[in-house]
Amino acid sequence: MAIVGLKMVTLALVNPKTQQIITGEQGLSTNGILEVGSDMLGTKTANISNMEGQATKISGNNAVQDVLIAPGSPTVALDFNNLDFEIKQKVLGFVSDSKGGYVMKGDKPHVALLIETETLDRKNSIYFGFANGIMQENAQNIATDTDTAQTRNDDNMTYNALSAKAFGGEPLKKYYSGASGFEKTAMLKEVFSGYTGTQGSSGSQSH
Repeated sequence: MAIVGLKMVTLALVNPKTQQIITGEQGLSTNGILEVGSDMLGTKTANISNMEGQATKISGNNAVQDVLIAPGSPTVALDFNNLDFEIKQKVLGFVSDSKGGYVMKGDKPHVALLIETETLDRKNSIYFGFANGIMQENAQNIATDTDTAQTRNDDNMTYNALSAKAFGGEPLKKYYSGASGFEKTAMLKEVFSGYTGTQGSSGSQSH
Protein backbone atom coordinates (compact mmCIF):
# COMPACT_ATOMS: atom_id res chain seq x y z
CA MET A 1 0.00 0.00 0.00
CA ALA A 2 1.34 3.41 -0.97
CA ILE A 3 1.57 6.08 1.69
CA VAL A 4 1.49 9.83 1.26
CA GLY A 5 2.65 12.70 3.41
CA LEU A 6 3.84 13.09 6.97
CA LYS A 7 0.85 14.05 9.09
CA MET A 8 2.27 14.09 12.61
CA VAL A 9 5.21 13.07 14.77
CA THR A 10 4.53 12.54 18.49
CA LEU A 11 7.21 12.20 21.18
CA ALA A 12 7.43 11.27 24.86
CA LEU A 13 10.17 10.65 27.38
CA VAL A 14 9.96 7.21 28.99
CA ASN A 15 11.51 5.63 32.06
CA PRO A 16 14.49 3.54 30.86
CA LYS A 17 13.59 0.59 33.13
CA THR A 18 9.79 0.52 33.12
CA GLN A 19 9.31 2.20 29.72
CA GLN A 20 6.41 4.16 31.22
CA ILE A 21 6.00 7.73 29.98
CA ILE A 22 7.30 10.57 32.13
CA THR A 23 4.73 13.30 32.75
CA GLY A 24 4.76 16.87 34.05
CA GLU A 25 7.85 18.99 34.50
CA GLN A 26 10.27 16.10 33.92
CA GLY A 27 8.42 15.00 30.78
CA LEU A 28 7.52 16.79 27.56
CA SER A 29 3.99 17.86 28.55
CA THR A 30 1.45 17.61 31.35
CA ASN A 31 0.32 14.15 30.21
CA GLY A 32 3.74 13.19 28.90
CA ILE A 33 3.22 13.15 25.13
CA LEU A 34 3.97 15.95 22.70
CA GLU A 35 2.80 16.44 19.12
CA VAL A 36 5.30 18.37 17.02
CA GLY A 37 2.62 20.78 15.83
CA SER A 38 2.38 23.82 13.60
CA ASP A 39 3.73 26.13 16.31
CA MET A 40 7.06 24.32 15.74
CA LEU A 41 6.44 24.31 11.97
CA GLY A 42 5.93 20.55 12.03
CA THR A 43 8.22 17.80 10.79
CA LYS A 44 9.66 17.67 7.28
CA THR A 45 10.78 14.02 7.08
CA ALA A 46 10.90 10.86 9.20
CA ASN A 47 12.80 8.29 7.15
CA ILE A 48 12.87 4.79 8.68
CA SER A 49 15.77 2.43 7.94
CA ASN A 50 16.78 -1.10 9.00
CA MET A 51 13.23 -2.28 9.68
CA GLU A 52 14.50 -5.78 8.91
CA GLY A 53 17.99 -7.17 9.39
CA GLN A 54 20.42 -8.47 6.80
CA ALA A 55 19.52 -11.62 4.88
CA THR A 56 22.04 -14.47 4.96
CA LYS A 57 21.65 -17.22 2.36
CA ILE A 58 22.14 -20.84 3.42
CA SER A 59 23.47 -23.01 0.64
CA GLY A 60 23.45 -26.79 0.26
CA ASN A 61 23.66 -29.26 -2.60
CA ASN A 62 24.89 -26.48 -4.89
CA ALA A 63 21.73 -24.40 -4.34
CA VAL A 64 20.36 -21.81 -1.94
CA GLN A 65 18.22 -23.78 0.51
CA ASP A 66 17.21 -21.19 3.08
CA VAL A 67 17.59 -17.57 4.14
CA LEU A 68 18.22 -16.34 7.67
CA ILE A 69 16.97 -12.83 8.48
CA ALA A 70 18.77 -11.01 11.28
CA PRO A 71 16.66 -9.02 13.75
CA GLY A 72 15.75 -5.51 12.66
CA SER A 73 17.43 -2.51 14.24
CA PRO A 74 15.34 0.45 13.07
CA THR A 75 16.62 3.99 12.94
CA VAL A 76 14.63 7.09 12.00
CA ALA A 77 16.23 10.12 10.35
CA LEU A 78 14.10 13.04 11.55
CA ASP A 79 14.07 16.55 10.14
CA PHE A 80 12.14 18.89 12.45
CA ASN A 81 11.58 22.37 11.04
CA ASN A 82 11.83 24.26 14.34
CA LEU A 83 11.77 22.01 17.41
CA ASP A 84 11.38 23.90 20.70
CA PHE A 85 14.88 24.41 22.16
CA GLU A 86 14.16 23.05 25.64
CA ILE A 87 12.21 20.07 24.27
CA LYS A 88 15.14 19.28 22.01
CA GLN A 89 17.59 19.34 24.92
CA LYS A 90 15.33 17.04 26.95
CA VAL A 91 15.13 14.35 24.28
CA LEU A 92 18.88 14.58 23.65
CA GLY A 93 19.83 14.48 27.34
CA PHE A 94 21.26 17.96 27.77
CA VAL A 95 20.49 19.28 31.25
CA SER A 96 20.08 22.94 32.22
CA ASP A 97 22.55 24.51 34.66
CA SER A 98 19.89 27.12 35.55
CA LYS A 99 22.12 29.81 34.03
CA GLY A 100 21.21 29.35 30.37
CA GLY A 101 23.70 26.57 29.74
CA TYR A 102 22.94 22.94 28.78
CA VAL A 103 25.33 20.00 29.04
CA MET A 104 25.04 16.27 28.39
CA LYS A 105 24.66 14.59 31.76
CA GLY A 106 24.34 10.92 32.66
CA ASP A 107 22.80 8.29 30.41
CA LYS A 108 20.80 9.15 27.33
CA PRO A 109 17.08 9.67 28.03
CA HIS A 110 14.74 7.10 26.48
CA VAL A 111 12.15 8.34 24.02
CA ALA A 112 8.94 6.90 22.55
CA LEU A 113 8.08 7.96 19.01
CA LEU A 114 4.93 7.70 16.86
CA ILE A 115 4.93 8.64 13.17
CA GLU A 116 1.66 9.15 11.30
CA THR A 117 1.28 9.07 7.52
CA GLU A 118 -1.76 8.46 5.33
CA THR A 119 -3.05 6.13 2.64
CA LEU A 120 -3.04 7.40 -0.91
CA ASP A 121 -6.76 8.25 -0.79
CA ARG A 122 -6.28 10.09 2.54
CA LYS A 123 -9.08 8.04 4.11
CA ASN A 124 -6.95 6.25 6.71
CA SER A 125 -3.76 6.71 8.69
CA ILE A 126 -0.80 4.37 8.96
CA TYR A 127 1.31 4.67 12.09
CA PHE A 128 4.84 3.53 12.90
CA GLY A 129 5.26 3.15 16.64
CA PHE A 130 8.48 2.95 18.63
CA ALA A 131 7.92 2.59 22.37
CA ASN A 132 11.57 2.82 23.39
CA GLY A 133 14.71 4.36 21.90
CA ILE A 134 17.27 7.13 22.11
CA MET A 135 17.72 10.33 20.10
CA GLN A 136 21.01 11.65 18.74
CA GLU A 137 22.14 14.83 17.04
CA ASN A 138 25.48 14.10 15.40
CA ALA A 139 26.05 17.36 13.55
CA GLN A 140 24.91 20.96 13.41
CA ASN A 141 25.42 22.96 10.24
CA ILE A 142 25.82 26.72 10.70
CA ALA A 143 26.08 29.07 7.74
CA THR A 144 25.91 32.80 7.16
CA ASP A 145 22.90 34.64 5.85
CA THR A 146 23.51 36.49 2.62
CA ASP A 147 22.26 39.82 1.31
CA THR A 148 19.53 37.98 -0.60
CA ALA A 149 18.55 34.98 1.55
CA GLN A 150 18.29 33.56 5.04
CA THR A 151 20.32 30.40 5.65
CA ARG A 152 18.14 28.09 7.71
CA ASN A 153 19.35 24.84 9.30
CA ASP A 154 16.69 22.47 10.59
CA ASP A 155 16.82 20.18 13.62
CA ASN A 156 18.21 16.98 12.11
CA MET A 157 18.21 14.09 14.57
CA THR A 158 18.47 10.30 14.46
CA TYR A 159 16.22 8.05 16.52
CA ASN A 160 17.62 4.62 17.42
CA ALA A 161 14.85 2.17 18.32
CA LEU A 162 15.35 -0.28 21.18
CA SER A 163 13.51 -3.36 22.38
CA ALA A 164 10.03 -2.44 23.63
CA LYS A 165 8.22 -4.31 26.38
CA ALA A 166 4.86 -3.20 24.97
CA PHE A 167 5.67 -4.92 21.67
CA GLY A 168 6.89 -8.21 23.14
CA GLY A 169 10.52 -7.21 22.76
CA GLU A 170 10.26 -5.97 19.19
CA PRO A 171 11.41 -2.40 18.43
CA LEU A 172 8.63 -1.47 15.99
CA LYS A 173 4.88 -1.89 15.67
CA LYS A 174 2.73 -0.71 12.75
CA TYR A 175 -0.90 0.36 13.03
CA TYR A 176 -3.58 0.87 10.38
CA SER A 177 -6.62 2.97 11.24
CA GLY A 178 -8.72 1.12 8.65
CA ALA A 179 -8.19 -2.24 10.35
CA SER A 180 -11.09 -3.86 12.18
CA GLY A 181 -10.84 -3.16 15.90
CA PHE A 182 -8.41 -0.25 15.62
CA GLU A 183 -8.75 2.29 18.42
CA LYS A 184 -6.48 5.31 18.52
CA THR A 185 -6.55 5.58 22.31
CA ALA A 186 -5.55 1.91 22.66
CA MET A 187 -2.65 2.51 20.26
CA LEU A 188 -1.48 5.54 22.23
CA LYS A 189 -1.60 3.57 25.47
CA GLU A 190 0.56 0.88 23.88
CA VAL A 191 3.18 3.10 22.24
CA PHE A 192 3.23 5.51 25.19
CA SER A 193 2.90 3.10 28.11
CA GLY A 194 1.08 4.75 31.00
CA TYR A 195 -0.70 7.28 28.80
CA THR A 196 -4.08 8.49 30.07
CA GLY A 197 -6.41 11.28 29.03
CA THR A 198 -6.44 13.51 26.00
CA GLN A 199 -3.59 13.49 23.54
CA GLY A 200 -1.11 16.28 24.22
CA SER A 201 -0.09 18.89 21.71
CA SER A 202 2.96 21.07 21.25
CA GLY A 203 0.95 23.88 22.81
CA SER A 204 0.64 22.00 26.11
CA GLN A 205 4.32 21.46 26.77
CA SER A 206 5.84 22.19 30.15
CA HIS A 207 9.51 22.93 30.59
